Amino acid sequence: MTRVSRRLFLQETLLAAAAAAPGSAWAAAEPTKQSASPNERLNMAIIGARIRGGQHVQVFGGRRDCAITHICDADSTVGEQLAAKIPNKPKFVQDMRRIFDDKSIDVVTICTPNHWHSLAAIWAMQAGKDVYVEKPVSHNIGEGRRMVQAARKYNRICQAGTQHRANGVHRAAARYVREGKLGRVTLAYSCVSGTRGSIGPAGQYSPPPTVDYDLWSGPAPMEIPVRRKSFHYDWHWFWNWGGGELANNSVHYVDTLRLITGLAGLGRGVLCLGARLGLDDCAETPNVQLAVHDFGPATLVQEIRNLKGRRPKHGSIYIAGTEGYLAGELGRLCAYDRQGNELLELSGPALDHFGSFLEAVRTRNREALSAEVEGGHVSTSLIHVANISHRLGRPASPKEIQEALEARKTHPYAMEMLEEICQYLRDRQIDLEKTPLALGPSIEIDSDRENFIGNPAANTLLTRDYRRPFVVPAENEL
Repeated sequence: MTRVSRRLFLQETLLAAAAAAPGSAWAAAEPTKQSASPNERLNMAIIGARIRGGQHVQVFGGRRDCAITHICDADSTVGEQLAAKIPNKPKFVQDMRRIFDDKSIDVVTICTPNHWHSLAAIWAMQAGKDVYVEKPVSHNIGEGRRMVQAARKYNRICQAGTQHRANGVHRAAARYVREGKLGRVTLAYSCVSGTRGSIGPAGQYSPPPTVDYDLWSGPAPMEIPVRRKSFHYDWHWFWNWGGGELANNSVHYVDTLRLITGLAGLGRGVLCLGARLGLDDCAETPNVQLAVHDFGPATLVQEIRNLKGRRPKHGSIYIAGTEGYLAGELGRLCAYDRQGNELLELSGPALDHFGSFLEAVRTRNREALSAEVEGGHVSTSLIHVANISHRLGRPASPKEIQEALEARKTHPYAMEMLEEICQYLRDRQIDLEKTPLALGPSIEIDSDRENFIGNPAANTLLTRDYRRPFVVPAENEL
């Protein structure tokens, strides 16, 4: 099992424990009203039955206002085992298209691997279902926008699985910034710093015999033979199916930064550097990464540190303004003045993230959602533009990277983090002359059109070639 920090382990795999933890998205949440009337109970299908699907069973299974009637997974054993654990014994279905055809189902939650998120949501909304779609809400920017357009065209409720937006501490921090107490925001920084080990060398493996590999692959290529030994989790570290640690965890941090600071859109440009270092395995995505997003007066920085070692000096979240700064971790933030004196620890009531979804379904009021899908799409797209810059990168020395950051005129903190990364790698005996970081191009962004200016290679990565019949429809085909 891949080793991760306790914080990330709780975040990804122990939703029930997180529900009771101080500062979590559910602690002190005001529960939404639940109707006990069978006539108002929503029939729900959960698509994807592994870690996150099991957590959705924990959250929704105890409510009176919905009933889990179907479980769906491309792996029949995984799906049937989860269905058998639920007291009312929901029906297991292997092909999600049968779920969408079933008119008795009102709501679906999508807990599949990333490459299925948008298409499954689009198909569900075309079939008249309301949707809860897990983070990241898309595999690429184009299909994420199609999902938002489908929600609008079919008038469906669609919530993103960025539950930290409902956290009371984060909401209090957003009020603090809106009230001008931080002054003008100049920097929003986050870091995911859990340790992850090797996934092993490339091999020639077959999918588990209980997996319908055609259904599992869906819109993505069917890799035969499979390179990775751990079929069901390590897809995260390959571009065909996942987006690395940025897509796996940093999306939560970026969404939280956007909530607190009010940063909108994709910014004016992006530059990303990183590499997969210190491991000898077959994964493609970086385990050390620094993405710098240009928002004009403000800079947004995402960092990944998946090797054992030092943590960032201010914690995993640091937001600087002209009158002070906020610093800490997800669920725990303190406010400081310009001299670094602590002013207060932020706190406030949380929202019922999952309950708000069901309330919005019943009332048809998108405003009731704590994480409406368009916001989830924008946060996810910031992950994608960073990864696109990285994927177009070339090996570069620390001096070349420093010059590129200076040319981008980023916040000085980005330069400090580059220095920290270099020291972090030296502490791990990694020689950046022998195994250099890759420096991506500094790419200008047209945020309104959600594409890149003057970079055809980057624009090619805004979408993908879909494997028929699992094709995301064009806008005019919705």
